[in-house]
Amino acid sequence: MSAHDRLTIVIAAFDEAHALPMLHPRIAAVMETLAADGIETRVLYVDDGSGDATWQVLQGIAAGDARVALLRLSRNFGKEVALTAGLDMVTEGAAMILDADGQDPPELIPQFVAHWRDGYDDVHGTRLSREGESWLKRSTAHVFYRVIQRLAKTPVPADTGDYRLLSPRALDALRQLRERHRFMKGLFGWIGFNRIAVPYAREQRIAGRTKFGFWRLWNFALDGVTSFSTAPLRLATYVGVFTACGAFVFALYVIGKALMYGDRVAGWPTMMAVILFLGAVQLVALGVIGEYLGRLYEESKQRPLYLVSAWHQAPGPGSLDRLPDV
Repeated sequence: MSAHDRLTIVIAAFDEAHALPMLHPRIAAVMETLAADGIETRVLYVDDGSGDATWQVLQGIAAGDARVALLRLSRNFGKEVALTAGLDMVTEGAAMILDADGQDPPELIPQFVAHWRDGYDDVHGTRLSREGESWLKRSTAHVFYRVIQRLAKTPVPADTGDYRLLSPRALDALRQLRERHRFMKGLFGWIGFNRIAVPYAREQRIAGRTKFGFWRLWNFALDGVTSFSTAPLRLATYVGVFTACGAFVFALYVIGKALMYGDRVAGWPTMMAVILFLGAVQLVALGVIGEYLGRLYEESKQRPLYLVSAWHQAPGPGSLDRLPDV
């Protein structure tokens, strides 16, 4: 069987003990459909240091299905790193990324596989709707994708998450990118190759609660912008230039007013307003520089992306039989 006939479904899970037992039967049904079409399919669940019974649930799933492999990280490293760990394991065939909450329907995987067989390397799902999400979350997500498209030189498709299939050569390219602050949507776009979108309606979470609150989403967006664009640094430069020009014009105004009318009363309120404004601009600029400097500091330490606590391989030919290089 060639590598073109193998597919590994990679699912990163964090505190999803309630959702996984409902999700796996749907995946198993899809695997049967793919097997009838000549595709050898396996599932790799990555437990990202869950604090609930997720690992025990996954062990039960693996005990009942020989096509399931399990990888447990030593602690919670975050979804981006957990996905990286799972994709590092796939050395044969393609990889299909699926969320553990069931919002991205596994029933559409045969469509992704069909495009892969047609020669596409990155088959990504584009959301037409987002059921079960608040108006605020949908609106901020809409704005984020448009902003990142304008700021970053790397193409990041709008309304597109991690729900995608990656070909073997796309996976090989992705494994060469070992940066610590990982914005996977940007990395998927950076490697390029042949890409095609699969429109779909995103479903509601099947169980449990989302782990991405607004504060975490804000930090995620900040990581995305600073990982693939230097526009904030350029903006800080522009703000500094315009502020300096404004201060110069204001200084000419003050001097001219004093020469023409005298300076009978010291302008304490005006002086304080100017000082506070300039101080705020400087602090914002320093904060932007600090964000980039902090990322350089993290990269310079060259720590492993993740550590593996436990590994359960799926038996059979073409199984995932090695630990990843971190």
